[in-house]
Amino acid sequence: MTIKDIARLCGVSVSTVSRVINDRPDVSPAVRAAVLETVRSCNYIPNNSARVLVRSNSDAVGLVVRGVSNPFYSDIIKVIGREIDAAGYTMVMQQINSSADEIGTGAIMEREKKLRGIVFLGGRSDYTAEELRPITVPFVCCSYDNSFGVLPRDRLSSVSIDDGQTAYRAVSELCALGHRRIAALVAGTDDRSISELRYHGYLRALKDHGIEPEEALVACAGSFSMEDAYRATRLLASGGAEFTAMFIIADAMAIAAIKALEDTGREVPRDCSVIAVDGLALSQYTRPTLTTMCQPSERMGEESVRILLDMIEGRAGNRSLVLEPLLRSGGSVAPPRRARD
Repeated sequence: MTIKDIARLCGVSVSTVSRVINDRPDVSPAVRAAVLETVRSCNYIPNNSARVLVRSNSDAVGLVVRGVSNPFYSDIIKVIGREIDAAGYTMVMQQINSSADEIGTGAIMEREKKLRGIVFLGGRSDYTAEELRPITVPFVCCSYDNSFGVLPRDRLSSVSIDDGQTAYRAVSELCALGHRRIAALVAGTDDRSISELRYHGYLRALKDHGIEPEEALVACAGSFSMEDAYRATRLLASGGAEFTAMFIIADAMAIAAIKALEDTGREVPRDCSVIAVDGLALSQYTRPTLTTMCQPSERMGEESVRILLDMIEGRAGNRSLVLEPLLRSGGSVAPPRRARD
């Protein structure tokens, strides 16, 4: 008796049986009861050896992580691995740097590992149909979408936040407190990435609150690294620009920026408020605690695997999901000093 036999007797998929056996919550009570009764009546004992007999390399699912140093990905990787394992599949992960080609890497993995599907964690937002042609298995873009591409919606699956709207909400928080001189720290303003999307959200928020954007208040780090973020912020702060708040596109960059501000004589939040996007666990332990728009990273990983398995197992086709971030208030934001005096 194997897990496949249990699935056949219950009239459900192998992954559903695996979810029940692994006590996953995403199974209806009726199906759960039926599977458990069949497992009991057939004296089925799940173990690793049985999984090997049932599964083979053809049931491997790939995870391509673009940006090996991005701390935001750590929790998502754990969730994706957990969900793939719970569904009875085996995860094969490949990490690449932020300038590497994730599609090319995925295509090679697909052939060499006989993948059933791929999750791309981090990647470009401007794919073309021709670029995606080497990928012949279902795939999901996790944490980003194809905002700058021209693909029809039914050609690609994604799970992400609305990066532009999230930035808009963050900057609006600063405006609501009375800030008018709001700087921004981005990786780039025209790099076809989440940085560009969040930069445009920043601009839109300023304009909607009657504030004329100033190029001199935008610091471009050139990358998402903490080192480059520190350098760009220090240059901005020591260059004579007047600002009472900063919007920063990522938590890790914000942590570096806070140090740069304080190293140049600006105390946060007394002299400069700081708000960011991501919700890293680490940023809860900075001093002051970072105020940030938290991406729902756990759900992001869960939904990416759910969409991928639905495609692999023939339950659904491509679809994109936009998740809602939540504001986590910390100690890095306050009204401008003139409003407090």
